[in-house]
Amino acid sequence: MIRLARFGAPKQPCYRIVVIEKDRARNGRSIEVVGTYNPRTSPATVDLKHERIAYWRGVGAQFSTIVEKLVTKNPAPVPGADSVPDPVAAQVEAPAEAPVEA
Repeated sequence: MIRLARFGAPKQPCYRIVVIEKDRARNGRSIEVVGTYNPRTSPATVDLKHERIAYWRGVGAQFSTIVEKLVTKNPAPVPGADSVPDPVAAQVEAPAEAPVEA
């Protein structure tokens, strides 16, 4: 199962997204840490290892309801689609100058 494990000081929660056997305790020995979730930042910070999550899903791991929402809201970046726009395509053509009357 892929679920949250609570860490952090009292009244200051921070969570690890872990792969763990379903019958183990919430903060019990996990198999692998596949991300973090910090609800105390504005906006909340989610850091996921999408490749590892896809692997564990492929071998039968299930999401908890909260982790499923976090993964849905933070999809894996599409390879090859850079967020930096192409500078040639971004250039705007200069407007044609009006003829000058003498």
